[in-house]
Amino acid sequence: MLERLNRAVDYIERHLDQRIDGAELARITLMSEYHFRRLFSALAGIPLSEYIRRRRLTLAGAEVLAGKETLLDIAVRYGYGSGEAFARAFRALHGVGPAEARRTGAALFSQPRISFRLVVEGSSGMRYRIVEKEGFRIVGKKARLPLVHEGMNPAIVAFVQSIDPETRRRIEELSDQEPRGILNVSHGLAEGRAEGTEFDFYHGVVTGAPAPEDLDVLPVPAGTWAVFEISGDFPLAIQYLWRDVFTQWFPSNPYQSRPGPEMLSARISPDGSKADAELWIPVERITD
Repeated sequence: MLERLNRAVDYIERHLDQRIDGAELARITLMSEYHFRRLFSALAGIPLSEYIRRRRLTLAGAEVLAGKETLLDIAVRYGYGSGEAFARAFRALHGVGPAEARRTGAALFSQPRISFRLVVEGSSGMRYRIVEKEGFRIVGKKARLPLVHEGMNPAIVAFVQSIDPETRRRIEELSDQEPRGILNVSHGLAEGRAEGTEFDFYHGVVTGAPAPEDLDVLPVPAGTWAVFEISGDFPLAIQYLWRDVFTQWFPSNPYQSRPGPEMLSARISPDGSKADAELWIPVERITD
């Protein structure tokens, strides 16, 4: 796995002044482009697209300071259609425009090349099972909310509290299959899962029953799910589980993520400090 990831980084480095083909990255890593992007972001701590942008502007910055080519030639080489677009991107990363940087020899930002290495972790293990499910619907209430990595998400808390008890009762009665009960469902997460980016949040249930007209519905096709169990401090244990699934479980198992909602079933202690939870992640088996 690490060797394939580093070969993908080699390919990116060779093509920073060319088009980077997502299908080729998938071929090199033997995984879908979707899963490669999510795994890269989880392991590197930065979205793939942002890493490529920073690497291109790092190389462009060195060429700007060298002073051997025009700024427009450098802009075009690294994929910018105009000098103005290049200048905006350059300033956003380096804090100074390219013309000023060349004139003054200003200090610039440098994004180092990423290299993946083995770090021994995971001695505690993870409990999981693989479930095949027929198609179903998520029915409940939906909101577009910002992502929070650690601690309580106040937007989620406010949204859930805004749902009146009668509506919540009607939603819960629709639950007729695993995972049972009211769930917190995340859908449409951005590639890098950067804090503050928005996603579709459903407070609802998994059901095959018809949905009342006043509730939101997300159809979900048949597929495979990896189900992870966790007990610990709320909400940190659950948030760390999401992280560990992508940084530890996926690199160690013959599965990759696929598009679809991520479903969380949580039983929270009366004082709100602990939780027992199941996290359902849509996956598909990797075939060589």
